[in-house]
Amino acid sequence: MDRLASMAAFVKAAEVGSFAAAASALRMSPQMIAKHVTWLETRLGTRLLNRTTRRQSLTDIGKAYYDRCKLVLADADWADSLADEARGAPRGRLRVNAPLSFGAQSLTPVIARYLRQYPRVEVDLVLSDRFVDLVEEEFEAVFRIGPLADSSFMARELAPFRLVTCASPDYLRERGVPATPFDLDAHECLAYASTSGPIANTWRFVRDEETYTVEVKHRLLVNDAKALLVAALNGFGIAFIAEDLAREGLRSGHLTKVLPDYEPPSRPIHVIYHPDRQQTPKLKSFISAVVSELG
Repeated sequence: MDRLASMAAFVKAAEVGSFAAAASALRMSPQMIAKHVTWLETRLGTRLLNRTTRRQSLTDIGKAYYDRCKLVLADADWADSLADEARGAPRGRLRVNAPLSFGAQSLTPVIARYLRQYPRVEVDLVLSDRFVDLVEEEFEAVFRIGPLADSSFMARELAPFRLVTCASPDYLRERGVPATPFDLDAHECLAYASTSGPIANTWRFVRDEETYTVEVKHRLLVNDAKALLVAALNGFGIAFIAEDLAREGLRSGHLTKVLPDYEPPSRPIHVIYHPDRQQTPKLKSFISAVVSELG
């Protein structure tokens, strides 16, 4: 048996919960998955998985061995990529995380163009507003909006994340146009709440280097920025959303910018990655493409 192949079979079986599911993912038979796991257990002289007819679970030794196997397999993939570096041919799977609205609206088109350029690369893009652990969750690149905390990770700064305040012309004709941020108190304001953070009902604006902060009232609370956009387009209220998300509506006239003399402060965007992965061809080419288009 090939030890790395057996490790890969064991890791996949532990992650998906059954030999059948692991076999489907790795394109081999359940019997072969079982042989790989049994071979490892025989070689180590201990049981890695507790198996019954209904379920399986890792033993205490199996949990520790699983963690080490993941590191070994990741290092093996990285070692294989060195040959690609010499040939200049990125390949393999790239696991990426980004916030929901930024990832869907701004990053996905960049990734689509990147994949067309590098047909041997696969991208696993996970969109979530949750703060992910780059190492523990095995992401090779993570996009963060907002100031970065000091860390050992490498970071490349991208163009700032800009917000815009907007509403439909029908809404503004019916409810009037606010002249200052404090006029928002008399309006329907569409509030955003991420699954892992507080409700974003504190809106900030800057004019002539002075900051204005208002607590807006809301009747509609949504955890998806695109839903806020739809509500604004349908004339329900004023949205405080990403400029990229609102750009088409503003261009077509279906949305109107509100408080144009008061700009929401921009927020920095960075793509971060582990310095040990810097020379991986797929990651290096991906970072280059992202910085070229979004930098």
